Amino acid sequence: MENRNQENGQKEGSGSFQDSFLRTETIKELMARKSIRVFTEEDITPGQKDIIFQTAMEAPTAGNQQLYTILDITDPSLKEKLANTCDNQPFIAKAKMVLIFCADCQKWYDAFEAGGCKPRKPGVGDLMLAVADAVIAAQNAVMAAESLGIGSCYIGDITEQCEVHRELLHLPPFVFPAAMVVFGYPTQQQKQRIKPKRCDSAYIVRENGYHRMEETELREMLRHNHPDRDFESWIQAFCSRKYNSSFSREMNRSVAEYLKNFS
Repeated sequence: MENRNQENGQKEGSGSFQDSFLRTETIKELMARKSIRVFTEEDITPGQKDIIFQTAMEAPTAGNQQLYTILDITDPSLKEKLANTCDNQPFIAKAKMVLIFCADCQKWYDAFEAGGCKPRKPGVGDLMLAVADAVIAAQNAVMAAESLGIGSCYIGDITEQCEVHRELLHLPPFVFPAAMVVFGYPTQQQKQRIKPKRCDSAYIVRENGYHRMEETELREMLRHNHPDRDFESWIQAFCSRKYNSSFSREMNRSVAEYLKNFS
């Protein structure tokens, strides 16, 4: 710690943790990063794509198995189809790079069979491990892009429409599209757009065990989301728009369909 403080030009014990460590470029980028949905016409170069791929593959991974496959969607017609199947979001097709991070239990299962191991079928625990691997790799890619000035947006809708996406992407039984991320250089308007405020850490970080919040705590935790509205009208509208929405119900149906192969 002493060496780090000295590198930052700060004596040990002076200033706050936040003041000291927000000076690093990595921390600044992590704090500033926000979803970008409007892109300029500037292309992402092959060299930049390679950096993003290599950085993704250096992410932490269970047992060094890299339980994921990254689909680089370059076919414009396929991007258009994904823009439609993923809740009709045209900006997906306009993105300069579209990556799908698949939780992949298939390749190791096939490798085990090839080596005469007589493997069991992958289960839901294997899938959850692979999903973690895939999403960690995706976040590495996102932050590598951020460091290059390239914006990004996660698209959760890729987990919907299981049957359609399986056919479109040629997904075998033990592969699940855990996350889609679109990339491109942000427009000036997107750069200036204010990042949504996050909950205070007091409501997110718990020491040694889970704490189920009372109503008063929940209301306080979410107060920043509705400064000009009462809690009831805001939470009811949000629940209707997100949690009880048709796309949310479809996501649950679709994921349950993927899970059938892992049961």
